[in-house]
Formats: sequence, C-alpha cells, structure tokens
Amino acid sequence: MEAETANATDEFGIPVLPAIPASCDSVRRKRRAITAAAAAEFLAEGYAAASMDAITGRSGVSKATVYKHFGTKERLFLAVVGGMLREIRAGLEFDGSTLTEAADLRAALIALCVDRAGLLLRPDIMALHRLVIGETHRFPQLGRLWYRVTYDGYDKPLVEACTELGRRGRLDVPDPVLAVRQLVAATAGVPQLVHALTPDTETDPAELTRVVTSGVDLFLARYAAP
Repeated sequence: MEAETANATDEFGIPVLPAIPASCDSVRRKRRAITAAAAAEFLAEGYAAASMDAITGRSGVSKATVYKHFGTKERLFLAVVGGMLREIRAGLEFDGSTLTEAADLRAALIALCVDRAGLLLRPDIMALHRLVIGETHRFPQLGRLWYRVTYDGYDKPLVEACTELGRRGRLDVPDPVLAVRQLVAATAGVPQLVHALTPDTETDPAELTRVVTSGVDLFLARYAAP
C-alpha cells in the first residue's frame, strides 16, 4: 500500500505527492525548497542535463530528503513541471460575462486577448513552454497537460462565451471551437511562436496590441453577425 501511494499519479500521469500534515512546517518548507530548486535547474538545463546534485545544492536539502519526497528524478521533474503548468491556469481563467455583457465586444476581446497573450509571453512561462516542447517526446503527459490547462483556463470559457453571443445574435459562429482556435492563433499564436524560437525576443506592448487588434478584427470580420 505504501508503494502504491508513493507511485500514485493523476489522470495525466503527473505524480500525486503525499499530503503534509499542517503541523509539519519544516517538512513543508523543505518540499518548497526542493520544488523551487528543481524548477530553476530543469528550466535552465532541461531534464537530461539537470543534476540531482545541483538541485540538492540549490535547495540546501539533503539528497536523501529529495528522494524521500519525490522518489526519483523522473517523478521530481513531472511533479514540478506539472505543478507549474497548473499555476498557469489560474492566470488564464476569466469570467465569460466580460464578453457576453460587453457593450463594445471588439474592445472587450482586444483587452482580454492582450492580457492573456501578455501572460503567455512572460519569460518564465515561455521558458516553461520551451521545456515542455523539448521534453514531450520523453514525457507526453506534459504535452497533454499543457493543452488541457490552456484549454480549460482560456479556450473553454471563450467557446462558451462565443456560443452565448451566437445565441444572442451578436456573433454568427457555426463552429465555436474552431472559431476560438482561430482567434487564439491570430492573437497569441504568432507572438508565442516567435518567442519560442527566439528566446531573446522582448515583448513590445505596442506591437503586441497591434497584432492582437488585427487578429480580433480578422475574427470579427468572419464571425460578427450581419
């Protein structure tokens, strides 16, 4: 039973770590230190080149303690990266009524898409994006989790909002899922690709707004109700 608990994973294949009792503050601090150190090491070096010695050095925690908490380097990598991916979802989520109740739908779409594109282009999130892409062949569960996190946090609420706007006659969207994919590709997709392939690219807020505005206008040119 203890072995099963130690090797437990969620529906995506991401390790489920044993809960730490509220009274064990020192244990909780050690796990946080390990997680932070591992995140820095994996983002800098990737999975294969990352060193468990470097992680223990960064964390100030013994190697035995690292293995006690996470079991193996593979489980440590999946747990840490999976946790970072889930944190992204909170920043992507939004209330669909900001679109369905907006007097100026174009302005509301531009504001939303600029904000979410800016989040996805943050250097730390782009570094995580590159790491997941680079390791998907080895850890396909991370690719599936990245898709689910971004879909549930951003795409799904957009689909629901577009569906409702279609019902109210403000949009004409025969296929809301396809329409949202096109909107995301036309607003965040191109900047993400550029930043993924050229890590030294800096985000220019004015240029990002220009790209997003053009993408929203393309979307509305196709899907705005007559």
